[in-house]
Amino acid sequence: MPDKAEDTASYVISIDNDDPSVITSFEDSESAEEEPVYEEIYDPVGKEYSVETADKNSVTLAFVGDVGFAAGYATINKYRANGSDIHNSMDEGVLNNMQSVDIMMANNEFPYSDRGTPTPNKTYTFRADPKDVHIMKDMGVDIVGLANNHAYDYGPDALIDTIDTLNDAKLPFVGAGKNLDEAKHPAYFHVNGHVVSIVAATQIERLGSPDTKEATADSPGVLRTLDPAKAVEAIKEAKSNSDFTVMFVHWGTESTDLVEKSQRDLAKAYVDAGADLIIGAHPHCLQGIDYIDDVPVFYSLGNFWFNSRTLDTCIVKATLDENCHLQSVLFIPCIQRGSGVVSATDSEKARIIEYMRGISNYADIDDDGFVTRSDKDHNTQNGQNTSPARKAAEPEQPEEAVDVQQMPEIAVPEAVEQSPEALPDWAVNE
Repeated sequence: MPDKAEDTASYVISIDNDDPSVITSFEDSESAEEEPVYEEIYDPVGKEYSVETADKNSVTLAFVGDVGFAAGYATINKYRANGSDIHNSMDEGVLNNMQSVDIMMANNEFPYSDRGTPTPNKTYTFRADPKDVHIMKDMGVDIVGLANNHAYDYGPDALIDTIDTLNDAKLPFVGAGKNLDEAKHPAYFHVNGHVVSIVAATQIERLGSPDTKEATADSPGVLRTLDPAKAVEAIKEAKSNSDFTVMFVHWGTESTDLVEKSQRDLAKAYVDAGADLIIGAHPHCLQGIDYIDDVPVFYSLGNFWFNSRTLDTCIVKATLDENCHLQSVLFIPCIQRGSGVVSATDSEKARIIEYMRGISNYADIDDDGFVTRSDKDHNTQNGQNTSPARKAAEPEQPEEAVDVQQMPEIAVPEAVEQSPEALPDWAVNE
């Protein structure tokens, strides 16, 4: 006889009235499973966290690409000029999509620190005020990726400050650490009696001795995946300890929607290691979607809130069912505009989805943005970079008007650390 905790069936017994010792029927009826009891977990050392989901029968995850609010740059300047209110940098549709999911992840493309020195001979170096870490939480972000080519811009001290700042804010991170063990360590989210794991690594810069240092046994840095061995090891570890594993990777080439062979090779290695979903960033523009086996691969989510250019961007939302299996994937078009982010209008949404169909491979995208595996390769690029990001000119304004009250045009203050003249056109207001 199973004990009380294990007994999941109920029994109905009928007894013969003439002879109570005779059982005339024995019925086994399935009872409802007990809902998992939510337990608060926050362990930044073991990277174990808990999430109380909105729906006990599903888990929602969402991802955005490059986020940057380094001091002196357009996004943070406009944010401050607009009253330091996230609602004046992102519209309600964008914020609702980010804040309503159970686990929201962004690429944190800068360190938080007031220490360190800029990496010598590096063209663009970013550093944000540690007090601004709350902005991520205001956006709805639950975890950030630090595996990118700007986390180490101000050296090891600034990266250490970043880790301390995020820990103090109780904002989980992956992809970097004070040593290699921490940089490799997956993040584990306990949800509805299951576990979702996240790993992050960077392929950039693709040099033997990169500016962005790889963590070692006793020095801070990022987890690199130019050689995929360490990242593959981290994915295998994550998969062995969880029900669903996400790989968040910084890779590819800037300003092109052409996916490189190296990205496809890495994606295959990640899938073979156990990744259930792959999310990419770094090119600063959208790249296509593909499936490897049954695993969706989003090669680049592009800039999300990174600079002043008008660019197509997105939120990717994944819904897991009661068994922590992938139920649906949704591509939500957005626009980076005016040093902020707005929801795509109906005409913009249709245009972006049609564009994504042409740069994707074995993936179907319906008119609502739901992504499914396809047996047909839909890519029409013919080896050509078709990204609007390759052009110097701004794309034409959409037919449907944008609510200018949502993103008021306010003069941007002069840069704090670097003058606008020293910055590229994409880094300052145009």
